Amino acid sequence: MSQYFDVGDETLWNPSNGASRMFQRHVALFEAELALPSGIRPMENDECQIDPVTFGTFVNALLAQHRRTGHAVLLALSEGFVATVLVLAERAGTKLDWARLEAAPDGPLKDVQLSAATGMAVPAEGGAWSAGLRERARELGRRMPR
Repeated sequence: MSQYFDVGDETLWNPSNGASRMFQRHVALFEAELALPSGIRPMENDECQIDPVTFGTFVNALLAQHRRTGHAVLLALSEGFVATVLVLAERAGTKLDWARLEAAPDGPLKDVQLSAATGMAVPAEGGAWSAGLRERARELGRRMPR
């Protein structure tokens, strides 16, 4: 059995039920963290429509939040979800402002991690951050059937 994540008539992803269920739970978690709707509507009859405008706003906010942290545990916990969302965004044609995202984060850093040995952990350099994330999304996208 599988489920479909669609924008209009185009299927972006056709995961197994288990992967779909876990992804949807992560969506709810990150909607709460960002205080934004994702545009990913409820699953009905094994189909889920994604509103591309709302989804675009969500994806850009998710990437900006991800960029503002250097906290190793938070990055590890969120990286798979962020990469999965990035695959969907690219398949949906979502416009992402990589230049803005790669720039030094504006505003205060989020969830700063302190280490006695190294001091405060800071976010990765912008180009390295985006290159790593995009490579992870490319790798993951090869395993995300449509």
